Amino acid sequence: MIETLQIVECPRDAMQAIKGFIPTKVKIDYFRKLLACGFHTLDCGSFVNPSAVPQMADTADVLSSIGDVKGNTKLLVIVANERGAARTIAYPTVNYLGYPFSVNETFQRRNTNSSSTDAFIRMRKIHELASIAGKELVVYISMAFGNPYAEAYDREKVVEWVDRIVNEGITTISLADTVGHARTEDISYLFNTLSRRHPEVVFGAHFHARPDAWQNKVQAAWNAGCRRFDSAILGFGGCPFANDELTGNIPTEGLLAWINTHSPSNINTESFAIALSRASNAYSGH
Repeated sequence: MIETLQIVECPRDAMQAIKGFIPTKVKIDYFRKLLACGFHTLDCGSFVNPSAVPQMADTADVLSSIGDVKGNTKLLVIVANERGAARTIAYPTVNYLGYPFSVNETFQRRNTNSSSTDAFIRMRKIHELASIAGKELVVYISMAFGNPYAEAYDREKVVEWVDRIVNEGITTISLADTVGHARTEDISYLFNTLSRRHPEVVFGAHFHARPDAWQNKVQAAWNAGCRRFDSAILGFGGCPFANDELTGNIPTEGLLAWINTHSPSNINTESFAIALSRASNAYSGH
């Protein structure tokens, strides 16, 4: 596990479920504000089927317009297959390819129309493409803490899949509480267990939760040594399978306030205040 704090701001996750298309110019302006804040990583787009995620159809235009101001912030783009990976690696300013891999078979088929085994094989091919291009693959373990299908949850299955993924040379893995079901005991167990088994790997937390229910999850992950957290300003986003419209991303403003009571975040407070003031308009497309 890492000691240095990594905050991943996720406007892509926040925007992709918004039905009204947010103009490209608005996205670019907002992302530029975010890049001035000093986040470790900006999750800024995805090369997936635009019919599935129409909000991200302009990712190419966004990347072409923000790469010159990224500073020390790394750019991450979500991909679901080799075609998306090939498009992503064409952008020199992109550092990370993010790949969602579900430990729940039902969700994997609904999300990517493939089995977990096929998704693992695809991950291996994407990792090869990324490595050749000098970029890193970040694997997101979807449904790492439960699922909405009344199917049995087994945290040992998560450990087994992570073992296989690490054996492929993946060194950054984010555990996703996709539908907001995570229990603190499971968070503690997985982060403690995985960090002991794979001390060379950076394990991150991508939590979804109701506005009043995220602090305990962050606390459990923090106590277990996690220092990489995904969040989104104002807590927009989440998963449509959560069956609870209040379940969204961890709000960055709340996360930073919480973290600053434990360790300095090194986020530029003035720039963050500007980005925070622009967030509502950005998500409404103004």
